[in-house]
Amino acid sequence: QVQLVESGGGLVQPGGSLRLPCLASGSIFSFPVMGWYRQPPGKQRELVATITTRGPTNYADSVKDRFTISRDNAKNTVYLQMNSLKPEDTAVYYCNAKGIGQNSWGQGTQVTVSA
Repeated sequence: QVQLVESGGGLVQPGGSLRLPCLASGSIFSFPVMGWYRQPPGKQRELVATITTRGPTNYADSVKDRFTISRDNAKNTVYLQMNSLKPEDTAVYYCNAKGIGQNSWGQGTQVTVSA
């Protein structure tokens, strides 16, 4: 089972930016879909964005045109660039890797958007 480690979270003011890297313990090339999910306080985990091995992406409507997901297979890393952050983006952000017989999660990183 691949291990995923997220980082880059923290406190940011509304309108600010953060970049979250997710480093995998092994090759992510074998995972057809990598993604970012988030769990706001008191709510269920929700999809933020996904990216396939060949690059096509999918975003939640709430983050379209503000967030960008990318993957660097050579570095075994998936990134989430978050711009124009809003208070409602406050959540624990989780990295996910889906492959044949595998569905791995990281431990999460807290993002807080507040003035």
